[in-house]
Amino acid sequence: EEAVFLRRKITLLRAFSLLIGSMVGSGIFISPKGVLKNSGSVGFSLVVWFACGLLSMFGALCYAELGTRITKSGGHYIYILETLGPLPSFLFLWAEFFAIRPANSAVVSLAFGRYMLEPFFAPCAAPVPAVKLVSLLGYYMVLTLNSWSVTWSARLQTALSIVKLLALALIIVPGMMLLAQGHTENFQDAFNRQSLVLDKLPLAFYAGMFAYSGWFQTSFVREELVRPERNIPLAVIVSVITVIVGYMLTNVSYYTVLATQDVLASPAVAVSFVQRAFKSLISVVPVLVALSCFGTMNGGIFTFSRTLFVASREGQWPPLFSMIHIRRHTPLPAVMLMFPLVTAMVCIGDIYHLMNFFSFSRWLFIGLATLGLIVHRHRHPELRSPFKVPLFVPISFTIICLFTVAMSFYSDPVNISIGCTMVLSGFPVYYLIIHRQMSNHCRSPFCKYISSGLNFLPFSPPLSDYLTHKLQLLLEVVQQEIKTY
Repeated sequence: EEAVFLRRKITLLRAFSLLIGSMVGSGIFISPKGVLKNSGSVGFSLVVWFACGLLSMFGALCYAELGTRITKSGGHYIYILETLGPLPSFLFLWAEFFAIRPANSAVVSLAFGRYMLEPFFAPCAAPVPAVKLVSLLGYYMVLTLNSWSVTWSARLQTALSIVKLLALALIIVPGMMLLAQGHTENFQDAFNRQSLVLDKLPLAFYAGMFAYSGWFQTSFVREELVRPERNIPLAVIVSVITVIVGYMLTNVSYYTVLATQDVLASPAVAVSFVQRAFKSLISVVPVLVALSCFGTMNGGIFTFSRTLFVASREGQWPPLFSMIHIRRHTPLPAVMLMFPLVTAMVCIGDIYHLMNFFSFSRWLFIGLATLGLIVHRHRHPELRSPFKVPLFVPISFTIICLFTVAMSFYSDPVNISIGCTMVLSGFPVYYLIIHRQMSNHCRSPFCKYISSGLNFLPFSPPLSDYLTHKLQLLLEVVQQEIKTY
């Protein structure tokens, strides 16, 4: 009998946990190999890690201002829609659904499966079919939880954020102890220019930025945040600084214990580190890392379902996905939509190819979103935002993002071309379906039938207006028949 909408249940602590839980996941435990491989040396890889942290801070500050200017949930999608228009926002949505998000979720779930099984098969590698099976089981568990309760998803994220910080501490502390004892042999000739290949640097940045990705997650749930004007900037700044410090110390610990060839040869860097430095925790750290990946999966599903929900509400996605379960107050259709694509990518994909595949599209649209901030400032100079960053921050971030995307065509032309093709394939879909505004006559009866059977109610006003209009027409017909009779 009461209004159906997504409740404001995300406090400052939960926002901080969402950011930490989304950033500290599989990235810091699998990306060091990708960063080192494409940067060429220990010293340059540490520079890349710090630069990625600084770049993430710039992007996070831009998104914090966008979150105070634009009051809707939806993250990248809604920011591009409100600033650059419907076409680029739909292309983002198209690429996000068919490429970026399923590939990202597949990478994280595969890391979860690998680290969960590592203690049972050490020193051998875990069988690939077993890794993929456990990966899918973990993903389905998170999917079920997000379908069941927003509150329990947020509580799990808070608990797993503590686990993530504990996992980093168990790597940082022994590494710093060994470094203090004088184990600096792996840092000799740290900046070896002979191994530096400039055209591979974008791939090193992709791997590093993948580890930091998650700083934008509060923008997806803006409408569910308590006091967003205050809590978004505060949560963003504190969490990104915490992660930068943690990641730099973690990488120094890795290189203190493991030589360059050891990092490049390891399928699970954190496990190799523990085998060398802290054998008493050989069965504990991989489980903590797996739980970190579990938290990242939870945060990803939690936020992306809101993108589909908002896109449906804005008329660029089928109306079914703007519906909310009456009792659970969860966007259940939007939560469940991703599971077939993620299942397929886990079954056929490889972590590093998937990472390059989705990174191109992701950073292209993040760059466009921060470009949209500059456009929005120019169009609405009268708008007083409670949080405002210096103009050079969005300009610098946008230029770096778009330059890295352009350079990546030289670094990995095959995967990047696939990602580019995926984005461009959204053009005919937009002009054939979205631009013409698909007839409600074809969509609404189906949504009405599904929603009545599954206890959903539509949030989207257009669908409600349509049903009300049809009901009025029906009553007019009945009245006319009565008069004729």
